[in-house]
Amino acid sequence: MLESIILILLVGFFAGQVAGRLKAPALVGMVLAGIALGPQGQNLISEGVLGAADGLRTIAVMVILMKAGLGLDREKLAQQGTVALRLGFLPAACEATAVALAAIWLLNFDLATGLLLGCIVGAESPAVIVPAMLRLKSLGWGVTKGIPDAILTGSALSDVLLLLVFSLLLAFLGQGAAGGLTLGAITLSPLQLLPFQIVVQVGLGIALGWLLARLLVTVLAKQNWTQNAVQDALVAASLALLLVVVAEAVPVFSGYLAVMATGFFLIEFDAPLARRLRGGFDSLWVVAQIVLFVLLGASIQLAVLGDTIAVGLLILAIGTLLGRGLGWYLSTVGSNWTWKERLFLLPGNSAKATVQAAIGALPLAQGIAGGDEILAIAALSILVTAPLGAWAIPTFAPRLLERGQVDPTKVTVTRDIVLLAAVDTSPVAPLVLAKTAELARRSDGSVVVLHVMQIDDPQGVAQLHALAQQFLSDIRHQVVVKPGVVPETILATAQAHDVAEIVVGKHSDTPLSEMILGSVSRTVLETSPLPVLVVNGGS
Repeated sequence: MLESIILILLVGFFAGQVAGRLKAPALVGMVLAGIALGPQGQNLISEGVLGAADGLRTIAVMVILMKAGLGLDREKLAQQGTVALRLGFLPAACEATAVALAAIWLLNFDLATGLLLGCIVGAESPAVIVPAMLRLKSLGWGVTKGIPDAILTGSALSDVLLLLVFSLLLAFLGQGAAGGLTLGAITLSPLQLLPFQIVVQVGLGIALGWLLARLLVTVLAKQNWTQNAVQDALVAASLALLLVVVAEAVPVFSGYLAVMATGFFLIEFDAPLARRLRGGFDSLWVVAQIVLFVLLGASIQLAVLGDTIAVGLLILAIGTLLGRGLGWYLSTVGSNWTWKERLFLLPGNSAKATVQAAIGALPLAQGIAGGDEILAIAALSILVTAPLGAWAIPTFAPRLLERGQVDPTKVTVTRDIVLLAAVDTSPVAPLVLAKTAELARRSDGSVVVLHVMQIDDPQGVAQLHALAQQFLSDIRHQVVVKPGVVPETILATAQAHDVAEIVVGKHSDTPLSEMILGSVSRTVLETSPLPVLVVNGGS
């Protein structure tokens, strides 16, 4: 098992990096790595790891749904009105119906088996959609109208709906009938019970998410049981996973919806804690996505595709373009979305992956007629829509969505921090470098050490190189020596290197407000559009 885990992590990581360098989504490389390592390829993954694949996928999906909840914006969802709720039901229902009718026509399925296939194919992939939507939020695409938030919420609700209908149909087809509920003289069939089950699953999921968020705030923020962000993420992830496990054992609520609701309520209850957890779950996702997509590739049954490729592609096209397209239109009727923003739902809300991998083989395992064709189309939907969706979302977002202001309190904004230390050959230089090093370690940033040369001083420049190596030995840095006017050169270099902050020194004990106008530090301070930290060097 250890060898398999090493292979999954290393091969999956580098396959994702190779895909990225080829301008393809990283998940494409990871899925291909899984196919190559799995039973369809070299069969290098042990039976123990493959047997634990469902559990490992569950952990990974929990991580990404917590990230989704921690990235939701209540104000933007409220602004959308009922759009997010409609996106949670109408596209999924329309696609499942269209797929069922297409399967009846093309595969001679009966209505129940066709709907079973529709539920599998219609489910959306949180593993593809969530990170893509969070990235759009971090870049500002569609955030003004809350489009990524609406897609995130709708995706979670649609999976709840389809998984409920799937379980009902699976029981009906596998046993010939499914148990209903008798209340006195009234007997309700499973179909009549379905709306009640949906309301209960969604309601209890949200309520339990609220309770877990309250518990986490009490334990992690008020009682201070943890000492750092890593421990915060460990406790939160364990309790969130517990919700998912309990939901599988006692299926009266949606565990995944409860996890997403937990993240959402954490922002409302304790924004600083939510920010710390956001960083922790970002780190967990680095590992979880490799495991998820590699095992996803390993689970794809290439051998069962066979003669169903052409028919399967036609069914997928009918389901997406006709069924889901109608659902998207109905979901956004009366909204403030433009036609371009509605069109973005095609790449932004169509990816299939995790749900299909989890349930695609169940009909075949239970001996349901047409199970092999269902499995083949489920595998085909992953191979086609997951990489296509992961590529299309970042590609078409700039063309179809408007860019707005990013809210860093609701989403992680990633940026490589670069600091500029402007130094001369005076005794102030070590103080400036020491302060810059302190800031760089806090932000895990890099440093540009700039010396604007006024006279030819090889000895002084060599001394600066030695000082930079002394103070910044554990920090990525470069020393830049340029001639020119000092303040202008500092600002031009800062712009060229896209620095986040400038650190300069002053040579006087005089208060900053009383420094002479011509001093370098004051000129930079007054003219720089970037934050400037002035280090007092004394007399």
